[in-house]
Amino acid sequence: MDKDVTQDQRARRIGWIASLATLAGLVILDASIDASVAVLTVLFALAPLIACAFVPARGTAVIALLALAAAVASGAWNGGFGSSQHLIRVLDVALVGGAATLIAGVRVRREQQYAELARIAEVAQRAILPVLPASSGGMEISARYASAVQGALVGGDLYDCYHEGDVTRLLIGDVRGKGIEGVEQAARVIRAFRQAAASKPTLLEVVEDMDAYLTPFFDDEEFVTALLVEPIGPDRLALVSAGHPPALVWHRSGELESAEVAQGLPLGTGLPATFTTTELTWGPGDRVLLYTDGLSEARDARGEFLDLTTLGAALSDPDPLDGVLDAVHQHVHGGRLGDDLAVVLLEHQPA
Repeated sequence: MDKDVTQDQRARRIGWIASLATLAGLVILDASIDASVAVLTVLFALAPLIACAFVPARGTAVIALLALAAAVASGAWNGGFGSSQHLIRVLDVALVGGAATLIAGVRVRREQQYAELARIAEVAQRAILPVLPASSGGMEISARYASAVQGALVGGDLYDCYHEGDVTRLLIGDVRGKGIEGVEQAARVIRAFRQAAASKPTLLEVVEDMDAYLTPFFDDEEFVTALLVEPIGPDRLALVSAGHPPALVWHRSGELESAEVAQGLPLGTGLPATFTTTELTWGPGDRVLLYTDGLSEARDARGEFLDLTTLGAALSDPDPLDGVLDAVHQHVHGGRLGDDLAVVLLEHQPA
């Protein structure tokens, strides 16, 4: 919000400078031109018109009064003070200045309404995307999210973590769709995960229960890909994929590999689906990167995908997720993501 305040103050300052400079320039030009050639008095109304786009109503009214005063005074150097033409010019400036003041008032009210809606949306989006625990199940956990929609905190990508006692289960997913619709379905997926993760004895049953729960809420063109992970021993992870990109495994030795996970159908399709549990072995210091297709399908200006094998250097850094996001932004054209992106990093903690 501090950034928004700074931008608003800068816009107001620019509005004041532009409108006053316009008025001063027109007054000087009008005074220097022979009245028999041209009279520029009516153009003084441009100053409040410029102001109403940036300056609040009170400030716009001040500029409108200055323009009106200059219009009245112009009769002295134009030699027509009190004439009908001079009065018409003054009236024109007065009417435009009044209209500009009203426009500024309407603009400010709409900006305030938008700012309030934006604050409500921000709170709602933060509530949807949870804060993951720093560690659980013998793992250090961190996550990042980057939305493809400008001004949005989250979209259709999601992640969550359930931990109770010695059970820790993680979810990363990607709902088909962006913006508000994606946020709504992402919230539903997280709710389905929390219900199932708390009640089902195995990760496989969690996925099956989520699929059954979500199907009635999704139409024929909606679905969500998901990857669920659960530690099942000091050096083993269980993974179940529902049409989601495989995890990347960075070993402390420096080797980077893609975890071969059996693929099931995305959740919520309504089609008969068979899911399979895959076990992954990892050791102390190893890292597992869970991600959405905003990473694997990030394209550069030539349409080429990001080569995930180049992320080994980023995953070896002390702040691996910052390095991964930097790599994506450097790869995509103009640094702008074409799709939402969520990444979750799991690091094996030594016993």
